[in-house]
Amino acid sequence: MKIPTALKHKPVIVSDNYENIDGRNAYHSDAKGLSLGLAQWNDRGKVDVSAKVWRHTGGKWSRQSEELPLHRVLDLAILVCRAKLHFREAYRYENLYDKEKPTIDRVGLQGDAMTVAVCTDNEMIEEDIKLFNQVLSEDDEIIGERLRVLARILKEMGY
Repeated sequence: MKIPTALKHKPVIVSDNYENIDGRNAYHSDAKGLSLGLAQWNDRGKVDVSAKVWRHTGGKWSRQSEELPLHRVLDLAILVCRAKLHFREAYRYENLYDKEKPTIDRVGLQGDAMTVAVCTDNEMIEEDIKLFNQVLSEDDEIIGERLRVLARILKEMGY
């Protein structure tokens, strides 16, 4: 299924067969494609590049398709990596995190920092963090493969 090109987001680089590799949903996913292109929210004279996940219900393109600026895609990748790193050592804590210090890290970006922390406002955090850790562990092969590919490409790019 080809990603539509007549909508507000203008695809430039695409992956039309994303549903075949969408993690646990592979071959059964409504996420049919990924694209990098010109953002749908562009104002006259101002152009932004974005990433988009294209979802299809089986009958039409879904309004749940998501478009993100590229820096947010990378920020999410940083968040995933930092979370994975936390959970490698989380077994040391009774509830998989330090209740006295729920902040995991402050990642310096743009002269400030992105705070990475356990969401202690979540009333079910003790249950939810265990489930999160379990799924992260179950998906380790899927996530690890992507991180290894990302690391290789970043190395090729000189990072």
